[in-house]
Amino acid sequence: MAPMMRTSLFIIVSIVFTFASACSNGECRLLDDCSSDRDCMSGLYCFSCPRGFSGSRCVRSTITDQFKLLNNSLPFNKYAFLTTHNAYAIDGEPSHTGLPRLTFTNQEDSITQQLNNGVRALMLDTYDFEGDVWLCHSFGGRCYNLTAFGPALDTLREIEAFLAANPSEIITLILEDYVEAPNGLTKVFTDAGLMKYWFPLSKMPQNGRDWPLVRDMVANNQRLIVFTSMKSKQETEGIAYQWNYMVENQYGKGGMHSGSCPNRGESSPLGDKTRSLVLVNYFESVPIKQTACKHNSGDLINMLRTCYSAAGNRWANFVAVDYYKRSDGGGAFQAIDTLNGELLCGRDDIHECVPGSTSAAFATPSL
Repeated sequence: MAPMMRTSLFIIVSIVFTFASACSNGECRLLDDCSSDRDCMSGLYCFSCPRGFSGSRCVRSTITDQFKLLNNSLPFNKYAFLTTHNAYAIDGEPSHTGLPRLTFTNQEDSITQQLNNGVRALMLDTYDFEGDVWLCHSFGGRCYNLTAFGPALDTLREIEAFLAANPSEIITLILEDYVEAPNGLTKVFTDAGLMKYWFPLSKMPQNGRDWPLVRDMVANNQRLIVFTSMKSKQETEGIAYQWNYMVENQYGKGGMHSGSCPNRGESSPLGDKTRSLVLVNYFESVPIKQTACKHNSGDLINMLRTCYSAAGNRWANFVAVDYYKRSDGGGAFQAIDTLNGELLCGRDDIHECVPGSTSAAFATPSL
């Protein structure tokens, strides 16, 4: 056969093979090329991360439920949970003040979507505004028309609806709290119908002791844990003061230096084991969508290992990120799988705790 004919035949066979082997219609696995979300298997979506790969590929969009995969019979502080920083600051969220909003966003999904995808802790900034409690970015501890996102009641009602529809799930709220109105937070939680899920202050462990078992928290319907940054409210409203129960690393750019995991100023040192919960922040001071996919991937895993050492060989219970679904593959979801694997069986993936449990959708395709 003439060389030119052989070359032409090779090209034709290659093209046919490429089209025959390309995935589509819900068959594409992790990091397979894709053209739309419909191409990707359940738990994945089609995304472009120029800093991680060329084109669009299937990346993770949901968490692994460690309770369903393994158990819920350990103390609450023996598990890890995906946390969204400024969960309320949602891209495209309409203004509730009638004026344009001139501030940055940190997430792209609604609160309900975040919860449905496995987020189990939400960071919310609460303020007095318009005679009510609002979620807001601020300047100098005050909320303004140009930085307000909406009444806290709307978000809390979404949380109540999720808890009502998912009776085995637990949600943690971490409030950067500027509400000064007497019992202002208590009122808005009551109005949202959330008090029936409230985890009581009296059951929160002191001096670094273990939390109650998750299965008992579920059985008692005490499935909403709320922390406030305002110390006085622990006494006046029975809302737990965050720094009595949790250590936290520095947020923003100050917490993103490789090999270093300093504590946040309000927090005691990460190695303080009189606090039984560990929170790791990993997000820019000013959120940038284009870099989030890289930060939420290998960089995040590396920081979790650094913070493990800084916290006295304790793995994080909460991992807070911006744009939580953006990654170059497994992202923040894989980070939580890694943490739960380490916490529950000393392995670097929760799936390794149960032989045969690895998900085909999340397996990296062979090249």
